[in-house]
Amino acid sequence: MILIWRMSVLDAGSRSMTNAHAWRLSDLSAVPKNGLSVMSTFCCGGGSSMGYKRAGYTIVAACDIDPEMAHHYKLNLSPPLFYRCPVKDLLSVDLPDHLYSLDILDGSPPCSTFSTSGLRDKAWGKKKHFREGQAAQVLDDLFFDFLDVVERLRPRAVIAENVRGMIIGKAKGYTKLIMQRFKAIGYRPQLFLINAADCGVPQSRERVFFCALRDDQPHRRLTIQPNVPHVSASDAISDLKDQHLQPETKPSGVDFKWWHLTEPGSSYDKAVKTTGKTKLFSHAKLHPNKPSPTLTTKAFTFKHWSERRLLSYAEWLRFGSFPDDYQAKSARVGQYMVGMSVPPKMTEYVARCVGRQWLGV
Repeated sequence: MILIWRMSVLDAGSRSMTNAHAWRLSDLSAVPKNGLSVMSTFCCGGGSSMGYKRAGYTIVAACDIDPEMAHHYKLNLSPPLFYRCPVKDLLSVDLPDHLYSLDILDGSPPCSTFSTSGLRDKAWGKKKHFREGQAAQVLDDLFFDFLDVVERLRPRAVIAENVRGMIIGKAKGYTKLIMQRFKAIGYRPQLFLINAADCGVPQSRERVFFCALRDDQPHRRLTIQPNVPHVSASDAISDLKDQHLQPETKPSGVDFKWWHLTEPGSSYDKAVKTTGKTKLFSHAKLHPNKPSPTLTTKAFTFKHWSERRLLSYAEWLRFGSFPDDYQAKSARVGQYMVGMSVPPKMTEYVARCVGRQWLGV
């Protein structure tokens, strides 16, 4: 099956702005509702939830353990129900009846122990605090806590996002256990590796998506093959002027030393190697004609291609496919939210595929 991508109502409406890739939270009210409901767990700053809203779904509830995430999610999305607790607490609290008839249960269990840039198996089975105010958790248990919630709520379908590292090396055994657990609780799971850039996000970000349909639902093989033309970094921010005046863009000492020696699309590490040191590999100078590299929580490592500076919050929002009016306590906190979140347009693409092929919309 060949899936033809259609420009969403939001993108069509946003063309009235000065940049075709810009949108605002207020645009969501113009999206026709498809009649399907979603609960988002590990909802972070709301990236995936905004993607569902862009696709016409209604967010009926959300959950996250992190008080900072909860604050920003509620500030920007105003969910009717929000549970600030570990996901496993959803197994014991009283829940309203409508959460037992969800169309989709969504989740992005924290995944740093499986990241290709992390400690991987050396960190498995160990408790970790992500941020102040959080309870310590064994991160590689959280996916199975999420699946316990799936078993309790029995949504028609499940969509769970995670890092590419889950299908590499020893982690493949963990992923196999997840697939087996899906089947044991009555779901047919499929696994997809998707690049956000192929979904129209101005960012190259590979992520794994587990999509599962409940056994009693009419079943067909799900196809997700995004091929949206890539959006370059320069196109994504072409209308943003004087961003170098923003305080968060101030360069540091390493930028004064290495920025002019680094080609666009490369990292400082290449220039640093001439000195025999290799400690700046994460400092990336964007290429104007390509999507941004994968955004992280460390905004200070991303540099503009033609101006010796860091990226502004407004630019960061665009590269994450976040709305221009996303509110945050500060630019740095907002950039952290975007780096932690699933890009809205990425989730939108997956949600539209699941809706059309599995849920009848």
